[in-house]
Amino acid sequence: MTGMLVDLAYGTDGLLVDLPADRTTVITPVARPAVADEAAEVRRALRDPVAGPPLRERVRRGQTVAISACDYTRPQPRHLMIPAILAELDGLVSLDDVVILVATGTHRGNTPGELRAMFGDAVVDAVRIVNHDSRDASSLRWMGRFGKDVPVWLNREWVDADVRITTGFVEPHFFAGFSGGPKLVAPGLAALETVLTLHDAARIGDPRATWGVTEGNPVHDDVRAIAAGTGVTFSLDVVLNREQKIVKAFGGDLGPMHTAAMDAARAAAMRPVPAAFDVVVTTNAGFPLDQNLYQAVKGMSAAAQIVRPGGVVICAAECRDGFPDHGPYRETLTGATSPDALFEEISARAETVPDQWQVQIQARIQRHARVIVHTSYLSDADLAAAHLEQTHDVAATVRGLPGSVCVLPEGPMTIPYLAGA
Repeated sequence: MTGMLVDLAYGTDGLLVDLPADRTTVITPVARPAVADEAAEVRRALRDPVAGPPLRERVRRGQTVAISACDYTRPQPRHLMIPAILAELDGLVSLDDVVILVATGTHRGNTPGELRAMFGDAVVDAVRIVNHDSRDASSLRWMGRFGKDVPVWLNREWVDADVRITTGFVEPHFFAGFSGGPKLVAPGLAALETVLTLHDAARIGDPRATWGVTEGNPVHDDVRAIAAGTGVTFSLDVVLNREQKIVKAFGGDLGPMHTAAMDAARAAAMRPVPAAFDVVVTTNAGFPLDQNLYQAVKGMSAAAQIVRPGGVVICAAECRDGFPDHGPYRETLTGATSPDALFEEISARAETVPDQWQVQIQARIQRHARVIVHTSYLSDADLAAAHLEQTHDVAATVRGLPGSVCVLPEGPMTIPYLAGA
């Protein structure tokens, strides 16, 4: 049997697997070269925005500035984007009047070492950086109700700043449609109660809450309404390639900027396939996105779009951060006897608990297909408690399964869909 070597995005080093060439299809995003000068591209987006005036023309001398940025689980090139913004503000704003807010949502705060890896020593040493804490009531301000009756509290330092700048990166998202843009306000800088409402079982269970859909998506509609209703001065997003290098940067008014970035991400990532596959091998796009099992649900979800009912999804995710141990994901996931029981229990809940949305989506996938995981950091017993199987050899497992095989080496960086569906 002739083999096909495929390099899966896994951890920092990748995972090379030898799959049967006669029945394997590999689907990747449209290959996109990085711009020749990433810093110059970011600077261009700040000075030549998609909509509205350049950043520097929106800021007056002496104003306070809050900048929202992704946390450590996201491959945002913060080390390029934040210095570019600070350079544009030079001479107008004192660095003492700037705060960088890590938009953690309900995730843990990042450590000092992680912050230095994320932003670089020069930024960490010059600018105050604060991990948003959705559970700290004293750090939040009530903003009112937005969208479909979402109670909104936002980070006080964000709300109180004269100038509010979101920074992120845009890729398809498994229930919000796309990342970046308004997500850097909520859930990124929102209170736990706000996040729980945005992620309740009804919204997550809506078929429009899925990859690549924003208009009519109950999650994204409310996220967009919160950002529009509470005010953003300027937004900066980038689209990345497999090497996590910048393909293009987008700046300006939040709505038009995000639409342009989503169009670019959709053109590269959304790939039609003619029919469902018996086996789909996926990843969670490697480090930092595959740090834990919680995040790996995104890779499973990408595969679930094109696996036949009763088929097999194999997800390679390193999970160096475990389930993770912080947050209730593990407790919720292991708290029922089966994926069916989990799905029914969560769907019937009147009140949302943290991380239930990830469990709800995982359970929905497992009701559709068998899910096998390859990980270097979780034991067979850990995965069994999560209703998952472990494989220590992806290639051998694939060769032992009958039928057609599809591989998504970059996981959720490629979102396949059934043509005509």
